[in-house]
Amino acid sequence: MSDPLTAEHVLEFPGGYTRSTGPVIGRFLTELRAGRIVGARTAEGRVLVPPLEYDPATGDPVTGEYVEVGPAGTVTACAWVAEPRPEHPLDRPFAWALIKLDGADTALVHAVDAGNPKAVAPGTRVWPVWRGERSGHITDISCFAPEVTRIVSPVRTPYTLQAGGALRVFLEGIRRGVFIGGRCASCGQVYVPYRLSCPQCGIAIGEQVELPDTGTITTFAINNLPDPRAPEVPFVSAYVLLDGSDVPVIALVGGIPAHEVRQGMRVKAEWVPESERTASMANIRWFAPTGEPDVEL
Repeated sequence: MSDPLTAEHVLEFPGGYTRSTGPVIGRFLTELRAGRIVGARTAEGRVLVPPLEYDPATGDPVTGEYVEVGPAGTVTACAWVAEPRPEHPLDRPFAWALIKLDGADTALVHAVDAGNPKAVAPGTRVWPVWRGERSGHITDISCFAPEVTRIVSPVRTPYTLQAGGALRVFLEGIRRGVFIGGRCASCGQVYVPYRLSCPQCGIAIGEQVELPDTGTITTFAINNLPDPRAPEVPFVSAYVLLDGSDVPVIALVGGIPAHEVRQGMRVKAEWVPESERTASMANIRWFAPTGEPDVEL
């Protein structure tokens, strides 16, 4: 069987195909050039956008009254274009949408520059984005964009925290490289950081206790998000029960791979050099294993 005979043909108007717009579409395009969107009112009072010469519902001519609509509107239906073609209005992913402009009774089709498919859906409010230079063409509206519903504002509020009472006592101890706790005279519990009253008995704590910088991990969590204080990622944050204390403190754990940390592990605080210390918990880099046998909790 022989191959079919074929011939390539191209229908082209090199200078462009010129046609008259008529009074209705002409008025619509002229208004676009001026940065306005108008519709045509029908005998029944409906506003058609884009305007038509005849009412599609009745076949009657429109009244000749033009009504400015929008400029904002509501998306009634849309389809996402993930890979724009060269002839599309935008060179990035966008949505084709039916947009019912405020004051109109019909919807027009146009592109919506939403950024992502989740940002446009039926009910989305959109506004036209006009071209700087307009010529009387539907592309005088380069696209529509969703209404601004949120903004990102940098927030920075500097403030000074003044440590007083128990916190000052505790942080001054940290500056010296020791943990200061308080022992309740009634129940005998030792709390660290130092506090002025016992949360169980409700009485004032008067006795200060200096605690060693060694302790036992009671529980821990492995973190996979970066933290400027952490030695590496993943890192471990743990509750460490200091020797002689009845309340654990939270701290970073370093000097050991995260997957090797375990409950009952004995650890010791690693301090920054004494010359660098301030009244801050930053004096403790982290707790590292001591090498002692684990403690049964």
